[in-house]
Amino acid sequence: MSDTPSPSGGGGPEQGSTANHTVGRFADRRDAGRRLARRLASFADLRPVVVGVSRGGVPVAAEVADRLGAPLDVIVVGRIETPWPPKLGLGAIAEGGVCVLDLELIAELHLVAEDLGSVIHREGLELTRRVRRYRAGAAAVTLSGRDVVVVDDGVATGATASAAIEAVRRLGAEVVILAVPVAPIASASAMRTVADEVVTMERPPWFVGIGDYYRSFRPVTDEEVVAHLTRDAAARRAQ
Repeated sequence: MSDTPSPSGGGGPEQGSTANHTVGRFADRRDAGRRLARRLASFADLRPVVVGVSRGGVPVAAEVADRLGAPLDVIVVGRIETPWPPKLGLGAIAEGGVCVLDLELIAELHLVAEDLGSVIHREGLELTRRVRRYRAGAAAVTLSGRDVVVVDDGVATGATASAAIEAVRRLGAEVVILAVPVAPIASASAMRTVADEVVTMERPPWFVGIGDYYRSFRPVTDEEVVAHLTRDAAARRAQ
């Protein structure tokens, strides 16, 4: 596994900052996407598919896809949390029946199967709704045999990224590159065990939340996701 920003591997370790970061470095997700796209420019030669992790990763991915001249798609991922506050992340589910769970944390919290099953079922219903909503106006891009760049607005624990990567692998992706504006050092390192390459811009040793790295981090709506996918599908039909 590698975290080099070049498909040739000639650039050495990825040069994301690991200290003295600027809080709110990115104006918003589009700004982060444009900056990340510049880091990924050399991947254009691979003619990849760019896949945004729903929902927040899609605006970032749209900028990357535009820069690389690549088709854009979405992978729908749902976060699995404890059924009581404070909401703790237990894992994630994704399209295609993917389920990634933190079994150690689940055991530590003494969660019973019934509690966990109800949470997964509820999130699964929401995931199905989103898949239908997003695919209504644009067919999924074929990933079989393709190099795929999975893009999110950041990585925290890595559960959603892991689920997204597993989902695109099940869809036949040959090589999977995870690209995010920010990920803590530990999570970025862990992602190298599930992705073929990891590209980040910020890798802070101390990390509170992804939103700290954005001056504007408002929620992304379903309508915005659909708009990005529809525009990309229209552009590909016009080619």
